[in-house]
Amino acid sequence: MLEDLGPTELIGSVTLFVLAIFLGFELITKVPAMLHTPLMSGANAISGISVVGALLGANVAYDGGETEISGILAFVALVLAMINVVGGFAVTNRMLNMIAGKKRRD
Repeated sequence: MLEDLGPTELIGSVTLFVLAIFLGFELITKVPAMLHTPLMSGANAISGISVVGALLGANVAYDGGETEISGILAFVALVLAMINVVGGFAVTNRMLNMIAGKKRRD
């Protein structure tokens, strides 16, 4: 896939990726503590979309008959996305329990 890109497209893609990293870092550091839980819920929803995409990728690999490399990559994507979803929900649940515990004590 990268061999299809010319030097100009490759430099543009790398530049966009680096800018996205800087933008993401700046956005996350500027988010107030009260908004972290809703933000994590949104990130979990995006990871859920990644799970659906990985399942579709596995289906395309299976239907196309190329199950070796693309099937393995789809499986790895599915596992990593599921780890992200489950971990995100666990952390969100723990944060909500900590907030609820503080409210009960007051």
